[in-house]
Amino acid sequence: MKAWLLLFGITGVLAFIGWTIGGIRLLSIFVFCALLLVGGAYWTFDRAVLGMVRARELPLAEAPLLHSTVERLAARAGILKPKLYLVPDGMPLALATGRGPTSSAIAVSSGCIAACPPAELEGVLAHEIAHVKHRDVGVQTAVVVLAASMIEATRMGGWLQGALLFVLGPVAAACTHLLLSPNREFEADREAAALCDSPHGLADALVRLDQAAELVSFEASPATEPLWPFNPFMDKGLAALFVTHPPIEDRVRRLRALDTTEAAA
Repeated sequence: MKAWLLLFGITGVLAFIGWTIGGIRLLSIFVFCALLLVGGAYWTFDRAVLGMVRARELPLAEAPLLHSTVERLAARAGILKPKLYLVPDGMPLALATGRGPTSSAIAVSSGCIAACPPAELEGVLAHEIAHVKHRDVGVQTAVVVLAASMIEATRMGGWLQGALLFVLGPVAAACTHLLLSPNREFEADREAAALCDSPHGLADALVRLDQAAELVSFEASPATEPLWPFNPFMDKGLAALFVTHPPIEDRVRRLRALDTTEAAA
């Protein structure tokens, strides 16, 4: 429903602009262009996201165990194995992008591979695969690219850049919050715990990633916040507008509660 809302929203805005400028004739042209734009975006936005984070495809020979883990988790989730990419960054991070269970990609940072033990890395990968299974990635990808485009458009304002950012930044953030609910993270956490047969790997990873964010600086567009497994940005300025993740403490508490054996003990 949110994907259709985004489609009709973009088409409606362009249709209104066309009708305002040139009546019915220009309206039909603008609607046709909007449909071409949405169609092209559907097939290319995942590559745009991977380009934004400077990810490169990770060959099987370079990381066979990582590929094996992703393949096993994807099989348990009942989806096609996502393509695997590497983000050259020391911050422990991962993201999922694509169009859904039949066409997706997972990007893992070099810091995540180096810092996370196998159980924690498996939990992070399972969380991203859960987003793919639940079809969150299609809307997340489109919203992030559109929001980032709005922010980048302010650079064309020259000396008006600050004023444009003051207007377009909150608009981009409002669109992000309208289409992306924090509940998607709770659902992905729950699914990841089921895929790994334990919630503790992901819970420990979230604690580790949150602690790493206090020690390692991370430079990227704040609009990419919904893509990561947690909020890697300082909640200041423009970045504070794009916070879509629930608090780490709340997520860890819910994950620990999923362990029935520990609860019974």
